[in-house]
Amino acid sequence: MAAVAVAVVACVHLGMVFLSVAPANTLSKRHGDAVDAWVYPEFEQNWKLFAPNPLQQNITVQVRAQVRSAAGETFTTGWYDLSAQDGRDIRGNLLPSHTQQNELRRAVDFYAGTHDGANRPAGLRGELSQAYLRRIAVLRLEREHAAKPQEELARIQVRIRSAAVAPPPWSEEKASTEPVDRLLPWWTVSAGEAGGGVR
Repeated sequence: MAAVAVAVVACVHLGMVFLSVAPANTLSKRHGDAVDAWVYPEFEQNWKLFAPNPLQQNITVQVRAQVRSAAGETFTTGWYDLSAQDGRDIRGNLLPSHTQQNELRRAVDFYAGTHDGANRPAGLRGELSQAYLRRIAVLRLEREHAAKPQEELARIQVRIRSAAVAPPPWSEEKASTEPVDRLLPWWTVSAGEAGGGVR
C-alpha cells in the first residue's frame, strides 16, 4: 500500500513539474494556480545553467532580528552572515548538499525576480518568494540561537549585498566592483515560523 502511495505522489509531482515548464496548454491554463502552488518555490525550474551569460556577481545575504524577551522588552541583534555560514559548511566538504550550495542564492534570485526596486511583490509568486526567503532566514536564526529559550523572534530584516566579479585582465569588459546593498523591509515572524513551522 505504501509503495502505491509513493508511486502516485511521484507521478503527480512529475506531472506538476512538467506542466510548469511545458508551453502553455489547456490543462496548464485551467489548473495553473494548483500547479504553481505545488511547484513554487521549492521545485522551481530554470535554464540559468545554460545561459550564455551566467551569473557574475558575489552575493552576500545577512539577517538580523528583533527579539522579544519574556519581560516584553524588544532588542535588535547584530547581523548574521548567512552566506558565510554556507561557505563554512561547503569548505572542505567533498560532497556538499544542494541546500548548502544553492538554497540561499536561489531564494534571493527568486525574490529579486518577483519584486520591484521598492520591494513590492508582483503577484502570488512575489508573496511566495518573500515567504520562502523569510522562512529560510528564520530557520537559520533558530539554528544560531538568536533568541534564547525564554525569548522569541518578533521580526527579521534581510540585507542583500551584491558586487560584480571583476572581469579578467585580458577582457575589455568594464564592470564596477563596488558593492550594492539592498535592505529589505522588516518582516513579522509568526509564532509557527519561529517554532520551526512552515507558515
